[in-house]
Amino acid sequence: MKNTYESPLSSRYADEQMKYLFSPDMKFRTWRKLWIALAEAEMELGLPITQQQVDELKAHQDDINYEVAEQREKEVRHDVMSHVYAYGQQCPHAKAIIHLGATSCYVGDNTDIIIMTEALRLVRDKLVGVLRVLAKFADTYKNLPTLAFTHFQPAQPTTVGKRATLWMQDLLMDLEDVEYQLSKAKLRGAKGTTGTQASFLELFDGDHEKVKELDRRIASKMGYAGCFAVTGQTYSRKLDSQVVNVLSGIAQSAAKFSNDIRLLQHLKEIEEPFEKNQIGSSAMAYKRNPMRTERMASLARYVMADVLNPAITAATQWFERTLDDSANKRLSVPEAFLAVDAILNLYLNVADGLVVYPKVIEQRLKKELPFMATENIMMDAVKRNGADRQELHEHIRVHSMAASKVIKEEGGENDLLERIAGDPVFGVTLDQLHAVVRPEKYVGRAPQQTEEFLAGPVAEVLNKYSDVALEQAEINV
Repeated sequence: MKNTYESPLSSRYADEQMKYLFSPDMKFRTWRKLWIALAEAEMELGLPITQQQVDELKAHQDDINYEVAEQREKEVRHDVMSHVYAYGQQCPHAKAIIHLGATSCYVGDNTDIIIMTEALRLVRDKLVGVLRVLAKFADTYKNLPTLAFTHFQPAQPTTVGKRATLWMQDLLMDLEDVEYQLSKAKLRGAKGTTGTQASFLELFDGDHEKVKELDRRIASKMGYAGCFAVTGQTYSRKLDSQVVNVLSGIAQSAAKFSNDIRLLQHLKEIEEPFEKNQIGSSAMAYKRNPMRTERMASLARYVMADVLNPAITAATQWFERTLDDSANKRLSVPEAFLAVDAILNLYLNVADGLVVYPKVIEQRLKKELPFMATENIMMDAVKRNGADRQELHEHIRVHSMAASKVIKEEGGENDLLERIAGDPVFGVTLDQLHAVVRPEKYVGRAPQQTEEFLAGPVAEVLNKYSDVALEQAEINV
């Protein structure tokens, strides 16, 4: 529809799999699974629930009668009870035992946890996909010297592949955070109205062990190791804050990559993929704007700001719960996941299509390398003819200042090597200097570090997740 607002995260950016996880259909199907788990566990623990009733619930688990639920909600203004009613219409024998002893948060909160957990698994797999692509890039360019920057000022050289390992290191840290969050995933369980399990204690005639076992069985049936030991009416909203903090970390890493690529594209050293018919500017037909990485930065900024929402929500919950969390978390948590999904799609697309221009990289490095090689030139002169190091230093200083003036004030080429070759105090020819000023001599252990990094922590992760399919991320617009 063109006459109403729609979130660009849904219409333009996130992919179908992530959007489905936060869809009404996913939510309501999960509600029904939770009602089945509750009824089945209560039956197993001795409540008067029959296998026929449980089977009836299972028979209608997926054919949700949405029209009935929607009409009922218009009358009673309560989404959970509307779906209890609709489920009961399909399951007349089980109608009386649906949602037995539970409060709305039994389905609402447990479902939120399940959806966030599934979404984190999807994020994890996409992180692995990006790492796999970057690993190939780093290995391909591990030996290609490039000018490194500190403060965006020329510094000692590195290699293109080594620089890519810095992006990967950030992502490995993000992956560790995702894995940790998944490792401690637990449900809210069946805790009742204020978290005391009073209703379930009543159902089980005061049998505390059966009430505790109910939690364990529900968790097991839903594929979880356990439930939170204590809750109020809701699980602690600190969980939402922790999860979105993990997503913010991914956004930070992606924004850093985005900034690097955009700066490199300005330098014409590395570019993001640019499609044959893509238009860079409506006015300047020659332009190749870094559209994808700019979008990454834009979405990342949104996620990093969004992290405040669950933090404030967690901090302002009163006692066992207040409802001022609901509207906020309906927006802040799903949209954080949708935005990160879009960011990782862009990351994968860009990383898989990076265009490297070695000649431009070499040209820029050669302009700066003579200055960086002066220490080696001095040391060689001392060893070769016993020259005075302090005298050489003064000559280098004078020649460097003169060469800098040619570059900055006259727009000329760096002629420092020619000046040194023409100075008899150094006793060296221009050919000998060119042999000294070879870029690969100044990259330190960058190639070896890259190899070791790829063979070590990166290989460990990629082997661990070798079953994760490497998708080709398609960018919609």
